[in-house]
Amino acid sequence: MTPPAIEEYAVSGRDSGPYAITTGADSALWFTMVHNGRIGRLVPGQEPTSHQLAPDCGPTVICNGPDGALWFTEYRAHRIGRITTAGRVSEFSLPTAECGPFGIAAGPDGALWFTETAADRIGRLTTEGTVTEYPLPRTGAFPSAIAPAGDAMWFTMNQANAIGRIGMDGRITVHELPTEAAAPVGIAAGPDGSIWFTEIAAGQIGRRTPDGRITEYPLPDRSARPHAVTTDADGTAWFTEWGGNRVGSVISDGTVTVHDLPTPASEPHGITVGPDGALWTALETGALARIKPTTTRTTITTKHTEQRNAS
Repeated sequence: MTPPAIEEYAVSGRDSGPYAITTGADSALWFTMVHNGRIGRLVPGQEPTSHQLAPDCGPTVICNGPDGALWFTEYRAHRIGRITTAGRVSEFSLPTAECGPFGIAAGPDGALWFTETAADRIGRLTTEGTVTEYPLPRTGAFPSAIAPAGDAMWFTMNQANAIGRIGMDGRITVHELPTEAAAPVGIAAGPDGSIWFTEIAAGQIGRRTPDGRITEYPLPDRSARPHAVTTDADGTAWFTEWGGNRVGSVISDGTVTVHDLPTPASEPHGITVGPDGALWTALETGALARIKPTTTRTTITTKHTEQRNAS
């Protein structure tokens, strides 16, 4: 059984903190450097470049926008940023002070949707700069990552032990998780409409099917601190183990596969499918790692729990 080929590419100093990563419309990898206020760009096979923001703004999650630009949250500056593929940066202030924007994703309506961790709100930003905020039905929920699925956005409620759905009309529904204090963070939609999410405190990966069934898959190392998740074209969910220094995958039958990263304590955070079809993850210690899956899968299967929720 052959593990995937994993290669690491240095893109910054060890203190810069590559955090989130996405593939842009220009077929390049774009990533945030949370500790020194930069946005980086890497075309596989070329040298990395970067663009300086305010050093203390804390760029966090980044996504490919509907306008071909890259959009990102500035967690410490409480702004949303936009950078074109040519490197031109614009920034948008938010109505609520000290709101702590974190997750961001393009919605099916052509707007950017984001979470406000410190304000218990979901925000919507048009490409022209109009902001609308939607209060959550709970306080202290710490909404974190957000992702589109069908005609809605789904998001994690890290401190409320739930995932949420917001429709394009602003209506919010909350779905409880089976495991108490699971602390969900990352979230992504699969091609079948399933919602995948990480449970950082429980050491599990969760999946909600379109019919409302929630299944949790325990990881071999329950202390691995799974952080971010993405899905590939086959519907496989790929995730990072921030505390375990690994990347892993899980399929809908509960088969979990994990792989050690080459550099110890590299702190993997964001993960995405790259322009070359491989998986790429941002390592907070200054590199991007490329994971090229093989056709032979090394598997570790664990028991899982299920819960059916109302849609």
